[in-house]
Amino acid sequence: MKTRRRSVHSSSHIVMNRRALLRAVLLSLPALYGKAPFSQAASTKASSFVTIVIPAVERLFSTPGPQPNGLQATRDGLWILDQQTNRASLVDYKNGKVIREFLTESDRGSGITFDGSALWIASTYNRLLLKVDAQTGKTLKQFDSPGSGVVKWGTRGPNPTPTGAHGLEYRRGELWVAVPPAATIYVLNPENGNVLRSFPAPGVRPHGLGWDPDGALWCAESNYRSFFKMSPQTGKIEKQILLPATGPEVKGSIVVPHGLTVWDKHLWFCVAETAEVYRLVI
Repeated sequence: MKTRRRSVHSSSHIVMNRRALLRAVLLSLPALYGKAPFSQAASTKASSFVTIVIPAVERLFSTPGPQPNGLQATRDGLWILDQQTNRASLVDYKNGKVIREFLTESDRGSGITFDGSALWIASTYNRLLLKVDAQTGKTLKQFDSPGSGVVKWGTRGPNPTPTGAHGLEYRRGELWVAVPPAATIYVLNPENGNVLRSFPAPGVRPHGLGWDPDGALWCAESNYRSFFKMSPQTGKIEKQILLPATGPEVKGSIVVPHGLTVWDKHLWFCVAETAEVYRLVI
């Protein structure tokens, strides 16, 4: 598969005042998504963290499926979960070539992680968390997703569809789960699915999760087109990285990040609308 790349110019990072920047981002959302803006009061509350706007991202390769939603970096390769096909694919970091893939029992899943022996999948539309065999995709265990419900953005009909978890991470015997309807990050006991603790996620649409080399937690916020670095103990935001205003895009429309993982000091993320994987330097 041919690899297409565009360099990141990290030396050109632009640092802006968070209040002014988020105000501009939120006011631009109706044009981007055709929806009403979010509450400015809640989203622009004064804080001490810095927002960095990057001028470009590096586009790496196309994904095996048409709608990637979950990413997880491992020593063996990059796992990609496709929401349309419900297939999990392990691919090569260099070119996206498929190493192994299989069909899972997820229902339009949005997150994937690896605990060292098995995969965990956020089966979003039936609101389950699945532990699956990393060789075959067979479901080994399942729990109800905490915080399931109807998301708080966008237009909705008389019978809106409830959804569950999106981004997942596994660390030190705990399962970390980002749930958009609750705008919350939960930490679960993977043996029984019990919630051990939780804290508010950034924004209203938290998606992929990833671990920084320094131990901090990264969370992709799709509607803000941002990645937030957070304290895993308190959820306090330490930094925001905002994607460039000009891309990624599809047919002239700016699109948003979905799955997220960290590998080789980069944030790797996928975009469902482009079916591509990108990365940027942390």
